[in-house]
Amino acid sequence: MASLTQASTALSTSFKPTLAVSSRSSGLKSVSFSITGKRFPSLSSRPGRFQVSCSAKPETLNKVCGIVKKQLALPEDTAVTPGSKFAELGADSLDTVEIVMGLEEEFGISVEEESAQTIATVQDAADLIEKLVEKKST
Repeated sequence: MASLTQASTALSTSFKPTLAVSSRSSGLKSVSFSITGKRFPSLSSRPGRFQVSCSAKPETLNKVCGIVKKQLALPEDTAVTPGSKFAELGADSLDTVEIVMGLEEEFGISVEEESAQTIATVQDAADLIEKLVEKKST
């Protein structure tokens, strides 16, 4: 069980996961962990709200990063991470549509317009893809 506060994180379990803590300003902002290759939800806290989000598989994230780089014609040395926002990478609305089309083609899925409008980051895209691929396979 993990408990999270603005300034500290405690994890009490029978195993020892690796904790990756990231913060953009003072105080704890997010915590994520993995155990023997398995990814678990990320926990993040912002003033006035607490959010738990699923993390996509590293393979999915890598593919999404590659598609984003290709669609935006970014230089090889440009860092595209799960937290990268499409707008910050220079994508306009047409670029975002093209990214979604590339993702649909690569993963053999169809993204509803409502869902596509919620995608702002590489992580958002990867999480949605995994959800849709899982839904398709059932």
